Amino acid sequence: MARILMVASEATPFAKTGGLADVIGALPAALHAAGQQVAVVMPWYRSVRLASSPKEAFRDLRVYIGPRDYRVDIFETSEGGVTFYLVCCPPLFDRPALYGEHSTDYPDNHIRFGVFCRAALDVARHLFLPDILHCHDWQAALAPIYLRYAFRGDPTFLGIRVLFTVHNLGYQGLFPPEALYDLGIGRDAFRPNVLEFFGRVNLLMGGMHFSDAINTVSRGYAREIQTPEFGFGLDGFLRARANRLSGIVNGVDYKAWSPETDVNIARNYSVDDLQGKQVCKRALLEQFHLPTTNLSRPVIGMVSRMVTQKGFDLLEKAAKDLLAEDITLTVLGSGDLVYEKLFRDLAAAHPGKVGVQIGYDEALAHRVEAGADMFLMPSYYEPCGLNQIYSLRYGTVPIVRAVGGLEDTIVDDGAAAGGAATGFKFRDYTETALLAAVRRALSVYANQSRWREIVRRGMRQDFSWEYSAGQYAALYRSLLAR
Repeated sequence: MARILMVASEATPFAKTGGLADVIGALPAALHAAGQQVAVVMPWYRSVRLASSPKEAFRDLRVYIGPRDYRVDIFETSEGGVTFYLVCCPPLFDRPALYGEHSTDYPDNHIRFGVFCRAALDVARHLFLPDILHCHDWQAALAPIYLRYAFRGDPTFLGIRVLFTVHNLGYQGLFPPEALYDLGIGRDAFRPNVLEFFGRVNLLMGGMHFSDAINTVSRGYAREIQTPEFGFGLDGFLRARANRLSGIVNGVDYKAWSPETDVNIARNYSVDDLQGKQVCKRALLEQFHLPTTNLSRPVIGMVSRMVTQKGFDLLEKAAKDLLAEDITLTVLGSGDLVYEKLFRDLAAAHPGKVGVQIGYDEALAHRVEAGADMFLMPSYYEPCGLNQIYSLRYGTVPIVRAVGGLEDTIVDDGAAAGGAATGFKFRDYTETALLAAVRRALSVYANQSRWREIVRRGMRQDFSWEYSAGQYAALYRSLLAR
């Protein structure tokens, strides 16, 4: 049994902007249930709401970083049997958003998360001394950087192993060279493959450099980030570290995402009784103000950030031909203004076929999963993806591009499937390939007997956190054995 301290910038149910929060909300609890001792450090943002008053764990901690010092308080609360340490520093974290506003990052993010990472090391020193420091994404990258660079001779931290998990290589924490002064890091660390990246400071690269092992959130993505297409300039760096790079697919929380118990949907249903799914389909159409007169028409759902990474440039090219098919489209999400406008315009031009809600609504996301017949994820790249896994459990057949975690979790309905198909995949990043996959799905949908076989097969898949937590536990054991 190991003691693991996770360092992450967000976690459900406290603060969330994306899938990282879901992972940190679920993985520590699964590890705890398997007998590991786990704690999490995260910032206390303005938006954090607690069910009860937290315990004061450390008052008036002084964090010195570069030319400044900050007063930090550490509070302790628990969730799912896991201790969460909240780093409270109002000048840095009492803000309207987690990372920035109006599509612009806060300019002092390097300082904000530098203070956070120094405070995390103080949690390790005073409150929870770990065997493994498990850091997630660039916001936590300064923890291994400070641990191995600033505190390399500190006996407190001798023997601690560091695992660094990359959830999305597209976000690297890039800052001008002057950021080194703000962070209290000497220029000797500003060199290629450590912190210098085409003249800028790359915190993600630095965090990986100073870690004992690197992993990412699917086996497919671990392979892809070692290629020029998906490596975002770090493919050579990662190829040189291939012997300590691995991939573990994220799990999902089936307590929150199961049509049998979901309180957000119109009627519960199961793999053995699918009648409630039709009720959910009608309710979804009604919520999007779409006609319910033809419930046999397939509904394609999407819940996504509206950004190029998620394939929205491809959807823009394919929209005319896609909507020429006999389908209904329900879309929930927000992101780049150009794509928000695209779908508002499509809904206005096709009022009986396209329903759009801009923004994010957790309950509506559940209703899309339950009410749609198919779920579309045409991502340019997808480190893991969760919605395709939710879709499987809800009997909503995924149509995905064969990249990253989408490739790992969906079996295409092709000749090679051998009766194992759970969805439809396409490889080329073209509107032609996307449309071909949709049309294959529509063709199979017309044969309801065959369609229900795929639906039920998907619903029986198991991507629970218990399995993923077991793989992480094995990775921790291998680190400690080195």
